[in-house]
Amino acid sequence: MSENRLDGADHLARSIDWKQGLAIALGVPLLILPSLGYLPMYLSAAAILIWGLSVIQGFFQNAAYAEMATAFPKASGLPGFAQHVFRSENYRGKYDKSKLLGGFSAWSYWFAWTPVLAIFSILVGSYLHGLFPALGELFTENQLALMAGLVVFTGLFTVNWFGLKDGAILGYILGAFSVIPLIVLTVAPFATGHVDLVNITGSWLPQGWAWDMHHILILLGIFAIAQWSACAWETAAIYGPEYKNPAKDVSRALFACGTICFFSFVLVQAAVIGVLGVEGVLDQPVSPLIPVAQAVFGQAGSMITIIMLIAAMVLIIQTAYLGSSRAMHSMATEGNLPKSLGRTNRHGTPFVAMLIIAAFNLVLILMGSPAAIVAASAIGYTCANGISLFAYVRAKKHPAFASLERPFKAPKGWKNVAMLFGLFNLPLCLIGVVYLNSLEIGWTPTWVAFIVLASYIPIWLYTQRRSKTPISSLPSAPASERGAEDLDVLPA
Repeated sequence: MSENRLDGADHLARSIDWKQGLAIALGVPLLILPSLGYLPMYLSAAAILIWGLSVIQGFFQNAAYAEMATAFPKASGLPGFAQHVFRSENYRGKYDKSKLLGGFSAWSYWFAWTPVLAIFSILVGSYLHGLFPALGELFTENQLALMAGLVVFTGLFTVNWFGLKDGAILGYILGAFSVIPLIVLTVAPFATGHVDLVNITGSWLPQGWAWDMHHILILLGIFAIAQWSACAWETAAIYGPEYKNPAKDVSRALFACGTICFFSFVLVQAAVIGVLGVEGVLDQPVSPLIPVAQAVFGQAGSMITIIMLIAAMVLIIQTAYLGSSRAMHSMATEGNLPKSLGRTNRHGTPFVAMLIIAAFNLVLILMGSPAAIVAASAIGYTCANGISLFAYVRAKKHPAFASLERPFKAPKGWKNVAMLFGLFNLPLCLIGVVYLNSLEIGWTPTWVAFIVLASYIPIWLYTQRRSKTPISSLPSAPASERGAEDLDVLPA
C-alpha cells in the first residue's frame, strides 16, 4: 500500500501536486467547443462578453470553493463540501434528513459532469464520419459514436486504473495535442490579419433585441449554459483528497486553470466571429473552428484541426470521467449512495463508479443530440453551484465551523458574494435555462434532467434503509488536524 494512501478501505490516494491537478483539469477550456455556435445564435458577437463574464463569475465562486477545499481537505470538491456542511450526526427518527440536501447537491454535480462523456463521444463520432468517408458508408454517426465511446471509455478506465498520476500523464500528452494547437489556431487569425473587427463591432447584438422579460430570461439561460463550460474549472478542487498538499495545491490548480480559461474562452470566440462573422458561425454551428482553420492554414489546416479536436475531446472526456467518479465516490462514502459504489482498488481508483458512469453514458449516446444533453446537464450544474455556495455561507456563519483551520481564505465578507451568486444560480439561472430549453429544444431535456435529479430520492431512501448510521471512511485524526467532517457532533 502506498505511503500516501489514507488508512482504511476505499480511500483515495494522495498522489498528485497542483501541476498534475491542472493537467487533468486542462480539458475545461475545451468545453467551449459545443457552444461556439450556440451562444452567437442568441447574442451575436456579445457572446464574447458573456464568456468573459462567466469566467469572472467562476473566479468569484471558486474563491469560496478554494477556501472550502482547504477547510475540508478530505472532501472531494463541491460534492464533498455540501455533504459535510449540511449533514448532522445528532438526528432523531428513521432517517437523517439533514444529509438529503448535501447529497442532492452532490448528485446534481454528478449529473452535470457525467453526460460530458456522451456529449463528446457523439462529437467524436460526427468528426470521424466526416474525416473518413469510408467509415460513413459502413456506419451511421450514432454507431460511430457508440464505438468511439466504448473505445475511449475502455482506454481511460485502463489508464486510470493505476491511479490519478497516470491520468495526469495522459493529460499532459493530450494537452500537447489539443490545447497547444487550439492556442495556435486562436492566435494565428489575429497575427495573420484574418480577423475583421467589423464582424464583431458591427454585429454586437442581434436585431430585435430588447430588454423585456422574454430576452432577460433568454440571457439568464445563456448564462446557465455558459457557466457549464466557463466556470467548470472548479473541477480542479474535486481532487482535494488526492493532492499531496491540499492547503496550497488546490488554490494554485484552481486559479491557474481559471486564468487559462479566461483568455481561451474570450479569444476563441472572438477569433471565430472575427474571421467568419456571426452569419458564418451560424452556418457552421457544430464546429466553426474548421472553416477558421481552412481560412488561415488551407485544407491541410482543416485536417489538422479535426485531429486536434478529437484529441481535445478525449481530454475533456477524461476530465469529466475522473470528476464524476469522485463525486459518486464521495456520495457513497458519506452514506448518500450505496457503499458499494465507493469501492476503490489498491491504487485508490474508484473503479465501480467509473464502470457505472461508462455504462450510463453508452445509454445517453443513444439520444444522439449533444445540445439536448448539454441542456439537461446544465440544469444539474446550476443546482450544484447554488447549493454549494449556500453551503459556503453556512460554513462561514454557523458557530460549529468557527474553529476550522482555513489555510486559504477568500477576501473578507465573501459570504455575501457567495450568497449573491448562489441566488443568481438558484432560482434565476435555473428558471432561465428551463425557459431557454423550452424555446430551443423542447421540454424533453428538461424532463430528462428533472427525472434523473428526482431519481436520487428513492436511491437515497434505499441507502438509508440499508444503513441507519452515517457511513464515513474518514480516518480519525487529532483535533488540531481535523476539518468539520471529522467532528463528533455537527449542526443539524
